[in-house]
Amino acid sequence: MHLDAVKEKKWYQLSGEEGLKQLGSAPEGLSSSEAALRLEKYGPNKLGDEQATSPLRVFLNQFKNPLIYILLLAAAVTASLGLFKDSVVILVVILINSIIGSWQELRAEQSLRALQKLSVPRARVLRNGEEVEVDSAALVPGDVVVLASGDKVPADLRLIAAKELRVEEATLTGESLPVTKKTDPIHEEGLTQGDQTNMVFMGTVVVNGRGRGLVVATGAHTVLGQIAENVRGVSLTKTPLQERFDRFAKRLGLVVLGLCVLLFAVGFALGMEKLELFMTAVAMSVAMIPEGLPVVVTITLAIGVSRMAKRNAIIRKLHAVETLGCTTVICSDKTGTLTRNEMTVKAIYDGHDDYEVMGSGYDPVGEIRHGDMDAGPLEIRPGSNLEMALRIGLLCNESTLVKQDGSYTVKGDPTEGALIVAALKAGLDLEKERREYTQLSIIPFESDRGYMATLHQHGGKRLVFIKGAPEKLLHFCSLELSPEECRMPDLLRASEEYGRRGLRVLALGWKEVPPHLTQKKELDEEMTHGVMLAGLQAIIDPPRVEAVQAVSDLSQAGIRTVMITGDHAITALAISERLGIGGRDPHVLTGRDIEEITDEQLREKVAGISVYARVSPTHKLRIARQFIQRGEIVAMTGDGVNDAPALKAAHIGIAMGKTGTDVAKEAAHMVLTDDNFASIAGAVYEGRVVFENIRKVTLYLIGGGLAILLTILGTLLLGIPLPFNPTQIIWLNFVTSALQDISLAFEPGERELLKVPPRSPDEGILSNTLIRRILVAGVTIALGTLASYGWALRSGSSLEEARTIAVTTVVFFQLFQVLNSRSLSLSVFKIGLAGNPLLILAMVVALVAHMAVVYVPQLEWLVRTTPLSADTLSAILLLALSVVLTVEMDKLFLRRARLSIRTS
Repeated sequence: MHLDAVKEKKWYQLSGEEGLKQLGSAPEGLSSSEAALRLEKYGPNKLGDEQATSPLRVFLNQFKNPLIYILLLAAAVTASLGLFKDSVVILVVILINSIIGSWQELRAEQSLRALQKLSVPRARVLRNGEEVEVDSAALVPGDVVVLASGDKVPADLRLIAAKELRVEEATLTGESLPVTKKTDPIHEEGLTQGDQTNMVFMGTVVVNGRGRGLVVATGAHTVLGQIAENVRGVSLTKTPLQERFDRFAKRLGLVVLGLCVLLFAVGFALGMEKLELFMTAVAMSVAMIPEGLPVVVTITLAIGVSRMAKRNAIIRKLHAVETLGCTTVICSDKTGTLTRNEMTVKAIYDGHDDYEVMGSGYDPVGEIRHGDMDAGPLEIRPGSNLEMALRIGLLCNESTLVKQDGSYTVKGDPTEGALIVAALKAGLDLEKERREYTQLSIIPFESDRGYMATLHQHGGKRLVFIKGAPEKLLHFCSLELSPEECRMPDLLRASEEYGRRGLRVLALGWKEVPPHLTQKKELDEEMTHGVMLAGLQAIIDPPRVEAVQAVSDLSQAGIRTVMITGDHAITALAISERLGIGGRDPHVLTGRDIEEITDEQLREKVAGISVYARVSPTHKLRIARQFIQRGEIVAMTGDGVNDAPALKAAHIGIAMGKTGTDVAKEAAHMVLTDDNFASIAGAVYEGRVVFENIRKVTLYLIGGGLAILLTILGTLLLGIPLPFNPTQIIWLNFVTSALQDISLAFEPGERELLKVPPRSPDEGILSNTLIRRILVAGVTIALGTLASYGWALRSGSSLEEARTIAVTTVVFFQLFQVLNSRSLSLSVFKIGLAGNPLLILAMVVALVAHMAVVYVPQLEWLVRTTPLSADTLSAILLLALSVVLTVEMDKLFLRRARLSIRTS
């Protein structure tokens, strides 16, 4: 079998049978073993491997930095003056910093690329005659792919079956209207893709209907692959947060360079030696400018994305991480997200009586009892409305019940699974029913349509079975029958009563096709008019226990949860009360209400409405826009094709990983792999953790740089020698920042973050609290270092020993300050050390490295140090503890201020 086997004809010119024959396939698809062989032969169904950035290029890019240029200039100046030792030290530091910077960048890029693979598109394919779901990359020529509304076409396919199939092909042809597809061969020559109506192509989107297609081309051999062949490589776009940090670092750099110039000018005016002043100014610029901060931001974002993935939230667009921390409103679907999506039919109404269905879940064990009877299963009378309601639920159905490892699961829609289980509990035989009521045609369910219908052959009759919303079927019924024949009042009463109990209600109807349509095999909407209603089935979908807690947690965090559902208003209110949405007296707004008001009126109402019922995807879009108009930061969930506009309009579009269509996932910023609302709450928390950890790194780096600057300025004002030589300043920057800043990015976060209101998206990195903390820490470290340095000079120590004491004092201060930086509000004594082992490791490495240059004779020349006595070292350690005391006092002040705000 070869892909180029078709020479005289194109794929669209062949019949489906000929296509299958050419590719050695069959309508039931390939075997798993054959698919594996073909995958090895033709390779994965990808548009080309992403080219990772070369490690050498990343390393060389480390030298494209103004700070490096300054250091290289300093190394050249010292070498020209014969100070080769200083030149070597500077060059060694440049090399080590470049290696560490390269490692950080490569790690961040690898993390992001690995996380991108978590959201690989899936495809439904026939293997061994059974429908299974595989990664789209595993598709091979000859596979038979199953398509449904909302799917993104995973390869180039020759259609072999299609039902109301329409595909949006704007990505390839520019045609904005969906194209109706068919399966008949086309004998014309030279048709463009837009005219090949029996083909569907990779990257296009199914917007309606169902179909099956034979894979005729994969990967680079597809039409899209040929277009993309020369457009390879990956660009990791910076998020707004990363761009803000880049601007922040540049502005800070300009400020620091200005201060260094000022330092040089003051020292020159005081008659200090020019070379030492120049080298000190250069070293100061290196110490003060947090050149590693942008890389740390990237790593922190990558860590946040990884943690969210562990909470079943896959981030598709990186800026969503930071936006999640600002979210003020979460608009969530009900079914499967706020509820468990484990449907069970609990009650049936046949137009006269209520029946109770025993059992729960998908295990078809249980009895059906009359509503006013306490004992004994009900014997269902043949030909009754009850039997017909159960039969319609069983056969007007696209899902299957699967038993695996002793337990039952539903393959398809959970609601349809519940209808199958109810029929089996009543004693209906699925295989027998399918034989006696042969399905001829189907109108698949679409959200806009609101119902599903099937056409069946039963003996010499043709019957239409239909299920859907009660209002929809009552409308079809009333088109030809009287309200009495439809039993409209009773059905509405029963539907409302079930809704009050929090049950989801489906109406089921049927009709015999009139004689003049008996030869028509294709089902259309006209044939559903005048159906007779067999009854209602009421299904329970209990709220998720974890969703109740999540709604409560989000409320404490100042985030409002809004429920949007297509269910009846009464059902929506019942579920919202169980979940705690909308307070004690939630108000509901229906889709019909939304239709009757203007956007301005809706904008006023969204402030007080937390439950929206009987809404369509277009209503979701209007709701999202009005929240945004009010200044809210909106997260919106969705799973259908028509949800895509609302997902795009929201600040955070959230698609369902299990039930969501490819279109919804493509439009979303985040995908929930478990369709669970609690995962949204977890992602919001992690979004806050990311921003908080970035602030912690900023606090630590800028506070340390400020301390060094203030110490040097203090010695200038006191008229004593500078406390550090240039090499020591560079060493301080290296030993206190090379690893500790990265380790702070791994902080696990604090539960307190869910007790504060969302931050404004316009809020800067340096909040008032952060600025105050930087000043507190910087001033404390500077005063302590000046005290130890001044004491050493007064006690007769040599300048070299005094400078060793000053450098060691800063190192010890920073070891305690990095512990302080683990939380902006919690006491360092409450956090504990076990939460971030990487930080402890970084501290130990830094301490060992500094002790080595102080006490190992072969290394002392590096930074011109001299060994210190144990008493001196102990005194420095006690002095450095003062930064813990001052920061603890500031944290206590902050906690009391927050408590005062909460209680006021």
